[in-house]
Amino acid sequence: MTSQPVDQLAVATIKGLAIDAIQAANSGHPGMPMGMADAAWTLWSQFLRFDPTAPTWPNRDRFVLSAGHGSMLQYALLHLYGYDLSLEDLKQFRQLHSKTPGHPEYGHTAGVETTTGPLGQGIANGVGMAIAEARLQSQFGAELVNFRTWVIAGDGCMQEGVASEAASLAGHLGLGTLTVIYDSNHITIDGRTELSFSEDVGARFVSYGWHVVRVDGHDRQALAAAYNECIAVSDKPSLVIATTVIGHGSPGKAGSEKVHGAPLGADEIKATKLAIGLDPEVSFAVSADVYAAAQGPNAARKAARLAWETRAQQADGQQLLALLQPVSTAMLDAVQWPTHALGTQLSTRKAGEKVLAAMGEQVPQLFCGSADLGHSTFAVLWGQGYVQKGDFKGRNIHWGIREHAMGAVANGLAVTGGHLAVVSTFLVFHDYMRPAVRLSALMQVPVVYVYTHDSVFVGEDGPTHQPVETVAALRTIPGLVTLRPADLAETTASWRIAAERTRGPTALALTRQNVPELAHQADVFDAVRKGAYVLQEASKPAQLVLIASGSEVHLAVNAAAVLEAEGVATRVVSMPSMELFDSQDKAYRQSVL
Repeated sequence: MTSQPVDQLAVATIKGLAIDAIQAANSGHPGMPMGMADAAWTLWSQFLRFDPTAPTWPNRDRFVLSAGHGSMLQYALLHLYGYDLSLEDLKQFRQLHSKTPGHPEYGHTAGVETTTGPLGQGIANGVGMAIAEARLQSQFGAELVNFRTWVIAGDGCMQEGVASEAASLAGHLGLGTLTVIYDSNHITIDGRTELSFSEDVGARFVSYGWHVVRVDGHDRQALAAAYNECIAVSDKPSLVIATTVIGHGSPGKAGSEKVHGAPLGADEIKATKLAIGLDPEVSFAVSADVYAAAQGPNAARKAARLAWETRAQQADGQQLLALLQPVSTAMLDAVQWPTHALGTQLSTRKAGEKVLAAMGEQVPQLFCGSADLGHSTFAVLWGQGYVQKGDFKGRNIHWGIREHAMGAVANGLAVTGGHLAVVSTFLVFHDYMRPAVRLSALMQVPVVYVYTHDSVFVGEDGPTHQPVETVAALRTIPGLVTLRPADLAETTASWRIAAERTRGPTALALTRQNVPELAHQADVFDAVRKGAYVLQEASKPAQLVLIASGSEVHLAVNAAAVLEAEGVATRVVSMPSMELFDSQDKAYRQSVL
């Protein structure tokens, strides 16, 4: 390595690690890590608050790589700053079961705050983190909660609708602790962004209510000034538009789509290392000076974290730490679950409203909202207030007509902690938020998706609002449990199951129309936990088994009565969840079917 200032050497090292790992994998995106090395090093070395020895301490700053294809940028930083990510791990980039997958994965790599793959989701996750910070600070004060959320995004993120929806909401709420650093390099896989993208992104974000700064993304002094400017703005989220050169430092490919999504190649790597002051004959090289620059302040970082933990030993701190824990069995045992007499007619969306009211008294993590449908989905904690700019104490939020962002922001709330996010809309609009639901399942985070107006009984809206295929689509998402309850008793049990699921999301499909309360012979909570159960046994050894869920269960009961009258012994099975039923042992499944 040539002699150069340590910051410059550190930036070169990040670039070298990225291009070496991608070359070893023969797969990846080197251009973004090379182009954003200056911006990222400046952020991590001077502004980001963290402790590599305690990567999940509650008051750390959050760093989100929304442009997740540039994952080697994040992996290089995590390694240099002393997280549990070795050089050997970097050498296993994009290999099966490695700690360095092709896109960052939450729960898989220490220091990765959320799973980012589909572009724009990370911006929306960051909005959720900032909302969580504002809500927690409103309850426990700035002495205990004052973290910032920093997001690196790219041109692709800015083109995705989910980012626009989330940014609009962030500006409306005035989320002053959120800063998005926009890698504006004007290159996508197909070529220059001018092929399809010519708007003024900064003007768009100003219209959303954001503070916007424009800066040379390779001028570290200017970047530091821009970050300080954003920190000083307390009533608006900030966008730093960093103009960069993709593949910065590569003599033959910088500024071209050729460096976006493919390795540089051995010859270009040597030329690049010579250009940026690294030894062209050495791979995965990190000097002691760079390690010292990155990790030298780690003792102070740890001391700051320990000082916070000392403050957290006080009463308010203990309440905060308790809130950040998953919903407990003790909380749910204390809920006064609603009941109704046999034959009572009630829609399961209204049943859910009753259950939420009861749960809200015992489960402080509940945080509810809908895509402008609170008076239709009834997934609201009535009387508990709504989050609004300058006042984040409410336990509800108006998401607006932003289904795509609603799901993605909820994921940000979930990974931050302290929130069991309940998001709701009509079942047919699940398709607008499916990517976020899928990511909830991949991350195994607890989000409750309430989908009402199940089945074709949705009034006069017609086929555009009839979700005849949507429940089947929900059931195809691995890791998502879908529950389609038949009455109040099953709805109550379904809500408890959703709250108990600390390692994955739950979807509830609820009716608009009234359904009758059914006669249950067994403990409904236990029965629904198993996914399916015998609701009504045949009068003699069964000749026929009718299986139904949701609003069709009472029809199956009526059909069984007709069949029994004709001498056909018929068993009725209610199956609110195929996923839960499939997870039972073979003996139980055979006993039901």
